[in-house]
Amino acid sequence: MIGWLANALFRRCGCVGLLALLWILPGLGADHVRPESYSPAVAPTITLLSVKGAIGPGVSDYLIRGIESAAATPDSQLVLITLDTPGGLVSSLRDINQAILGSRVPVACLVYPSGARAASAGTYILYACHIAAMASATSLGAATPVQLGPMGNEPPEPKPSENEAEKPVGDSNSQKLERKQLNDAIAYIRALAELRQRNVEWAEKAVRDAATLTASEALEANVIDYIADTPQQLLAILDGKSVAMPGGARILNTENAIVLDRSPDWRARFINLLTNPNIAYILMLLGIYGLLLEFYSPGAMLPGVIGGICLLLALYAFQLLPISYAGGGLLLLGIILLLAEAMLPSFGILGFGGLAAFVLGSVFLVDSEVEAFRIAWPVIALVSVVSLLFFLLLISFVIRLKWEKVEHGRGGHKKPRYISLNKTDIPGQPLHPPEKSARDVKATRNVYRAGI
Repeated sequence: MIGWLANALFRRCGCVGLLALLWILPGLGADHVRPESYSPAVAPTITLLSVKGAIGPGVSDYLIRGIESAAATPDSQLVLITLDTPGGLVSSLRDINQAILGSRVPVACLVYPSGARAASAGTYILYACHIAAMASATSLGAATPVQLGPMGNEPPEPKPSENEAEKPVGDSNSQKLERKQLNDAIAYIRALAELRQRNVEWAEKAVRDAATLTASEALEANVIDYIADTPQQLLAILDGKSVAMPGGARILNTENAIVLDRSPDWRARFINLLTNPNIAYILMLLGIYGLLLEFYSPGAMLPGVIGGICLLLALYAFQLLPISYAGGGLLLLGIILLLAEAMLPSFGILGFGGLAAFVLGSVFLVDSEVEAFRIAWPVIALVSVVSLLFFLLLISFVIRLKWEKVEHGRGGHKKPRYISLNKTDIPGQPLHPPEKSARDVKATRNVYRAGI
């Protein structure tokens, strides 16, 4: 009976499986009977990236990932970057330009919207792109490295004196360093201008003399290729244009292309937030103070957990920022001196020295002349005052603990402490108050208590 039921079930399942297989097979074989000329229609795509603000590690990561994503997209026609920046870090700028120069997809840069600028680092990016365009009422230039300033205002070099010992060796070395940095920047932008066949002379002038141009002047001087007030207008202009690529000329098809708006995602915004020097600075101090509180109150756990997370985030941000090791050393020295003031009675010497080192370290911590990548003075002042109050509170807490130490007897009652002035007292005898009479002392002469 059981065998007959199993056999019937197997037959029914087999019939159902055979019918399902016959229904699926035509769909599986449909791809094989398609003619060789068949290919699914893939619409051309354009990746739109937008940059507004200083060029830093967050912007660099965002643009590099956007260019790589466009290269992996089927039938990607163009990467369009809308730019509005006052400048930024040289390291981030070079990373972005390397991604642009190595891109398999043409990259166009549009200084947008009206009133925007491509100053300093933005000028280098504009020169690196395959297509350079600007909206009306925009500007570019002032590409001199900010730590140098325009060389046109440089004082004349001192004439060599007859006495070699009187030569200003220090001034000579600093001028040589500035000249090396300036020549490196000039050579870099000249190479970009020659690659894109744009105005080389003005590119050098933008670095050497901090020259600037408006959109119409830039078009007339062959610094940019087009003027377009919107990204859509630029795409209409570029349709059918030829772009020189390493593999040969490429004809752009932008008329019916799908524009993929790749605005900064949460990762880019989070990195931008972390690499803000003010945020990184506050995170570092929160991490240090959290670990100190965990050290003073073991088992609390919450200050230690929060402090560890904040410190790791700060270290990640400082890895991306131009950090001065001297500033970091002064900052740590200040914290150590303030901590020592809480432990050692130095009458404020360690405390004031620690506060001075703390403020100086905060000033020199981020080694950048770009205003957007420097710690703001109000933040330094606020954090210094809070740190001073924190350590004053810590000092008062430690002093209170030192002066409130008392000995307790049985039952938790305070045990009075007496001083024996009798030289004949036997060691181990309980101390007696000095107001006791000699008779009372003799009565207790033979009483011993060990462990007192």
